[in-house]
Amino acid sequence: MRAGRLTDALPGVARLFRIRMPLRPLSLLTALLHAYIGLRLLPALWALSPIGALALLLALVVSAASIPLPFVGLGSRQRPPLHDAWRWLGLLCMGWFSSLLVLTLVRDAGLLLGWAAQGVGVLSFDGASARRWSAAAVPLLATAVTAVGFFNARRTAPVQRVDVPIRDLPAALVGFSIVQLSDIHVGPTIKRGYIQRIVDAVNRLEADAIAITGDLVDGSVAELREHIAPLADLRARHGTFVVTGNHEYYAGAPAWIVELRRLGLRVLLNEHVLLDARGAAGAQTDEESGDATLVLAGVTDFTAGHFDATQASDPQAALAGAPASATTRVLLAHQPRSAPAAADAGFQLQLSGHTHGGQFFPWNLFVPLQQPFTAGLHRLRDMWVYTSRGTGYWGPPKRFGAPSEITLLRLVAA
Repeated sequence: MRAGRLTDALPGVARLFRIRMPLRPLSLLTALLHAYIGLRLLPALWALSPIGALALLLALVVSAASIPLPFVGLGSRQRPPLHDAWRWLGLLCMGWFSSLLVLTLVRDAGLLLGWAAQGVGVLSFDGASARRWSAAAVPLLATAVTAVGFFNARRTAPVQRVDVPIRDLPAALVGFSIVQLSDIHVGPTIKRGYIQRIVDAVNRLEADAIAITGDLVDGSVAELREHIAPLADLRARHGTFVVTGNHEYYAGAPAWIVELRRLGLRVLLNEHVLLDARGAAGAQTDEESGDATLVLAGVTDFTAGHFDATQASDPQAALAGAPASATTRVLLAHQPRSAPAAADAGFQLQLSGHTHGGQFFPWNLFVPLQQPFTAGLHRLRDMWVYTSRGTGYWGPPKRFGAPSEITLLRLVAA
């Protein structure tokens, strides 16, 4: 396994699949976990509702058979990926199964506590009744959570407005706005229509600049060129800037860099541009106009060096040659864990993504094990870090407790 592929949007799940686990062990593992759920729920549910038990049994069989489908053919030249309809089914089942498994474990823990409390005389516990009704509640609740999560994932991300106070911000840069998009994951379930809705929403904001902070795609240029095309219509005063995320490297970063540049997007690979708040759109500045200059830099993904040593992430290199008088410096870095190096380099603000805010419970609990920030605006020494929850989603079309966002960041005086 390559170092740096520890987590993606859903810690643990992403690691499991990104190392391309062979399908047979994956199928066996998911089948065993489905069998555990069936053994824990079906007998009690049968006593309450035989029809309900049969329906759950059928759903478990379909789910266990479908979850491996999104990964059939991935990384193999001999066997192409299955049709998107089958991948849709597998990913929907994955989201449902995740909630079902967690709720089954919670149910078992609750029953155990009830019996323990009865054993020590703390309360009277009707174990038989609790088993029956909780066996019905678990799949119903898992289905409801998945349905709500599906709606949250598939809607156009709402606009999250954030003011970032910058010390000694030049007057010309007060109110400078950046729209951040992150972790869209164009792929089997996110297509052209989804992207077009995002583009339309962003253009209505009339921002000074647009930043796409990685994990834009989950597939090759040949597969997704048509679906990514609406990004060419993004409009901002100074243009649209992109940095790579770990998924760009899974999908073939060199080809994607060429394609994004062909669409008119500026890909920043450990480099910066100088944006003049007083000049024409995209105008570059010199040292004499530093008070009106924003240094917008971008680094490759934190793990990029594991894929291509020449693209190792380097915030110091991204600032090389920037005029000393341009003291307002913003870094685009896919992963929040780039922040310590960015603070050392002298940036005032870092915009990141990668975490999806956890996307849905319980994966949000694992994000802090790898990343210093999960979502929102945080302070690291003299630098602000804003971590987007993402504009799309990875894997299951499901968001629960971690809504997607189109972020409108505005620089204000501290």
